[in-house]
Amino acid sequence: MMDAFRRLGLPRRFTIDRGQLEKAYLTHSRAVHPDYHLTGASAELHASLELSAEINEAYNTLRDPFRRAEHLLRLEGGPTASEQKQLPAAFLAEMLEAREEIEQVRGHPEKLEGLEARFRQRYESLMNDIATIFEQLENPDSPRRANQLAQIRSLLNAAQYIRGLIRDLHAE
Repeated sequence: MMDAFRRLGLPRRFTIDRGQLEKAYLTHSRAVHPDYHLTGASAELHASLELSAEINEAYNTLRDPFRRAEHLLRLEGGPTASEQKQLPAAFLAEMLEAREEIEQVRGHPEKLEGLEARFRQRYESLMNDIATIFEQLENPDSPRRANQLAQIRSLLNAAQYIRGLIRDLHAE
């Protein structure tokens, strides 16, 4: 599996500096960009195209906090979404109510905006919780590591659900 952090020469952590990410992306993409290898052998051009695609994929993975968290969790050996599907009952009840609210505000754009803001705030709160747990994970000797990885997975599952609600707000 590709390590997006390594591909761009960045430290493997959830919280990354956006400017540092942009700089690393530009530096690495310029170094392997196919335009600089047009006069070389076809094998060199092909390698350049592959590396360029890998760098683009790494950048796209790391610039999206959700994708970055999924990627980092995989690298850390955490459970996948298919391995750990369960969500807390209280969260599922909350989401059932949210779905009912979506149905109630359909056709009322003025109410949609407030509901979307609330969902986005909930999503950001989940992502902040994920960031906090990832910071604690930086100590590889933590006796709670497996539990922390499972917590991150659970929060990512919840965040994915919230993203679906936001998407559904705009579905006709």
